[in-house]
Amino acid sequence: MKKSLKEFKQKIYRYYQEYGRVFPWRETQDAYSILVSEIMLQQTQTDRVLPKYNSFIKIFPDFKTLANASLGSVLIEWQGLGYNRRAIHLKNTMEIIAHHYKGILPDEEDELIRLPGIGPYTARALQTFVFNKPTVFIETNIRTVFIHSFFKDKENIRDKDIMPLIDKTLDKDNPRHWYYALMDYGVMLKKKYGNANRKSKHYTKQSRFKGSNRELRSMILKKILSNQGISQEEIIRSLNQNSVSIDKNIRALLKEGFIRIRNNSLEIDT
Repeated sequence: MKKSLKEFKQKIYRYYQEYGRVFPWRETQDAYSILVSEIMLQQTQTDRVLPKYNSFIKIFPDFKTLANASLGSVLIEWQGLGYNRRAIHLKNTMEIIAHHYKGILPDEEDELIRLPGIGPYTARALQTFVFNKPTVFIETNIRTVFIHSFFKDKENIRDKDIMPLIDKTLDKDNPRHWYYALMDYGVMLKKKYGNANRKSKHYTKQSRFKGSNRELRSMILKKILSNQGISQEEIIRSLNQNSVSIDKNIRALLKEGFIRIRNNSLEIDT
């Protein structure tokens, strides 16, 4: 087993040395930049993230700048990434880091997961990519590598069966680059053999954006961003969507802190 794991690690590193991808968030150890990239990469492909990341970092270059920015300006720059809830979580997280942690990202998992929008995976990824700590975590590309390499003839594979292998193969001296290598190898495997994640017990197909409730929420936010003070009736007329669905989503956006009502009209803090 030790020999096969050693060969596995050598194969992954050989591929990475020749074909490893280059991203700006991999070229830095800046905690802020890596945190922004990790939130953007949640449920979003790298080719969509890259141009938005570059423009976002130019406008909001550090914890303090983003913490002090208006929600409206953040949402404007976030457009095109989807899952807008991540934007408000990111801004709230920056406010906590800037004010409570004095602009320094905490490095302990229990502190990181208390930040808005950061779960166990993102917390451990931040520990590894920012601080080079040898934490054990799994995401779609890593899961692909281990299913393809160790579970070829099995179905309904559980993450708890994969995690011990991730732990055993972890490069504890340089976990940052090891996880980069795993992710890049996983991307290659998906292109060459298809998505092995379908054999995972935890696999769920991402719902379509077109015609979804997420699309309607995005449309409502865009309307308000481009026309501060618009009324709900004007939104209903301009979007030509089900009025009940629009009302439901506006109520949800109000509750979540995206928008506010002033003088019977809707607006976002700018």
